[in-house]
Amino acid sequence: MNSRRWTLVLLALFALLVATASALAGEWKPTKPVTVIVPWPAGGATDLTVRILASEMEKVLGQRISVVNTPGASGAIGMQNAYDAPKDGYTWTGNADVSIVNYPVLDLMKITHRDWIHWYALMTPNIIATTVDYPAKDVADLVRLMKEKPGQVAVASAGVGSSGHLALEVFKRATETAPRHVPYAGGNPAVVATISGESNVVMQLSMEEADMIRAKKLKPLANSSNRPLTISGYGEVPPITKWFPTFPSIGSHFGIMAAKGTPPEVVAAISRAFDVAAKSEALKKFADEKAVFLVNLKEGEAMTMLEQAASVITWTLFDNGAAKISPEKFNIARPKQ
Repeated sequence: MNSRRWTLVLLALFALLVATASALAGEWKPTKPVTVIVPWPAGGATDLTVRILASEMEKVLGQRISVVNTPGASGAIGMQNAYDAPKDGYTWTGNADVSIVNYPVLDLMKITHRDWIHWYALMTPNIIATTVDYPAKDVADLVRLMKEKPGQVAVASAGVGSSGHLALEVFKRATETAPRHVPYAGGNPAVVATISGESNVVMQLSMEEADMIRAKKLKPLANSSNRPLTISGYGEVPPITKWFPTFPSIGSHFGIMAAKGTPPEVVAAISRAFDVAAKSEALKKFADEKAVFLVNLKEGEAMTMLEQAASVITWTLFDNGAAKISPEKFNIARPKQ
């Protein structure tokens, strides 16, 4: 073999070694735009979170990250589309933990939260809010009205299995009331419907309600955590535990997911980019504006949180009759009392 051929062989071997080393080191870089499917309409909590993350992560990955809204079936259609796409790192999805753990028990998807790799950047509690002129000055008043008018007080949510729906189910059990659930195709439509008077109450996420509360188009009564929630430009929204001390602290974590089977070097690259985005000034500013808590839960740590959330959320829906399939079928343990 002449020297030129030897040189070509050595160069090829060197390129292969470099590529292999880069893969092992988790140095994957996308060579074309990445698509993130948001399975909800534009303007909702998932959409807003994903767009901030995408903007920051594409600076690290060096490729454009395009956000595509594909709403329908409480987010299940977009999630299924993302799962069915090639597992090569070029198609992600964005959602909330509450929705993801609910899909199997609501018979919306066969895929469970364990079929995804997860990254979460924000945690947002629900805010129990009414139309401005609704005759309830606080949560105690709202409960009284619901008991006086069973089935008549309309509560809007982002859809069956959404965080707002879960908040309503927990609220019903804790307060022994029977309001009427009115599902919409996303958090923003639910908020708009309440402002317009189609609904009396909305229990969507703080992120989705904060701007309308500042504008005095919604009247907040309480938030679903066990501590006060500060909305800059408005003030504090008291915790529901002020009236119901044993009310479980609930809310939603928001972030991105990639289907299991995505190559490890791709997962590592996504994690590095996500870590930068989760600590960015843009996300900190967004968290302040939207009255949410910053978190940074990746991969295994995120799955631990999801298992705990699945236990509480799915069994609440099943026990209340909102879910027809037992969580036991998916090996989801009942929460400890």
